Amino acid sequence: MTQPSRPLRPPGDDVYVRDAYHYEELPKPLPKPRRGPRAGRILLIVVGVIVLLLALAGFWVQRQISGHPHGGPVAVSIPKGSSTSAIGSLLHRHGVIGNTTVWRLYTTVKRPGPLQSGDYQFRHDENMGHVLDVLHGGTDTAVHRVTIPEGLTLREIAARVGAIPGLSADRFMAIAQSGTIHSQFQPPGSTSLEGLVFADTYFVQKGDDETKLLAKMVDNFDRQASAVGMQDAPAKAGVSTYDAIIVASLVEREAKVDEDRGMIARTIYNRLGKNMKLGIDATVEYSIGTHKPTLSNADLDTDSPYNTRKYPGLPPTPIAAVGQKSLMAALNPTPGPWLYYVLADPSGKHAFATTDAEFEQLVRQARAKGLI
Repeated sequence: MTQPSRPLRPPGDDVYVRDAYHYEELPKPLPKPRRGPRAGRILLIVVGVIVLLLALAGFWVQRQISGHPHGGPVAVSIPKGSSTSAIGSLLHRHGVIGNTTVWRLYTTVKRPGPLQSGDYQFRHDENMGHVLDVLHGGTDTAVHRVTIPEGLTLREIAARVGAIPGLSADRFMAIAQSGTIHSQFQPPGSTSLEGLVFADTYFVQKGDDETKLLAKMVDNFDRQASAVGMQDAPAKAGVSTYDAIIVASLVEREAKVDEDRGMIARTIYNRLGKNMKLGIDATVEYSIGTHKPTLSNADLDTDSPYNTRKYPGLPPTPIAAVGQKSLMAALNPTPGPWLYYVLADPSGKHAFATTDAEFEQLVRQARAKGLI
């Protein structure tokens, strides 16, 4: 018997002989992937973006550390036993540093040692290295502190300044009335700084005089009033910026609880809109130059442009130092139709009325409680 002949394959073919009659082709190796120019460009772009982001982050961190000191002095009181993190939060709240996370990283790297408690003066956006040097050495501490509560007149503020050794209440008042120091919110031609010093705590260092201290107070007011947007008063409240500050000072003297501030501001604006006398006793007290638990008929009839029981409209100037809450209330009064308010309980909260009958009812209730 003749053996079958093997099938012929072209030379060069890779075959695997399983037996005399069957052949299998071996799998061909896969070609190696080739990295084209597009993949290279993408890799370069990704690397470039990462480098750019790292550079920007580094620049931002360095900016937070180096700062850009500006503006007037900022008073900061560091309590005893404060941690480095707590000090950073306090400095950030006062605008001395820009970022608490960077502060923690910076102090961790620098290891400045214990930071001293005390009263300090810095500027906004200080260099962190300078802040650490000051706090570590306990230098630049204030010599004296003066606290100006909301509601004080300029003369009452002068009395507090005069209690500081080396400073004079009379000199403070003379400078305040001289026109040498100006607020950006003063109307043209005005030299009165009444209501244009901000209620706050101020630290007085060696060499500070009445002029420097008053300038700090006025600069602080300008910054705080600008921060709440008092320059927008004509659009928001429908009055000039200066008139809105006058309203804020009335609110400061009248309101005893925060929730009343916006409603009192609205009541004042509503009465002005109807050409009604404001009838605010705090303006009578300003007219007579003293505070009284009960005003006499003679007091109420005092002939002064500040007496809003006698004359319509706003007083010529603010009547007291204000805080931020009253500025915001004057700028954003609570919507409502009220024309009257009466003390409603011993906490100082007021009740509000729209009609004469409602007002008279509130007066009777207040008298029955012994509030007025």
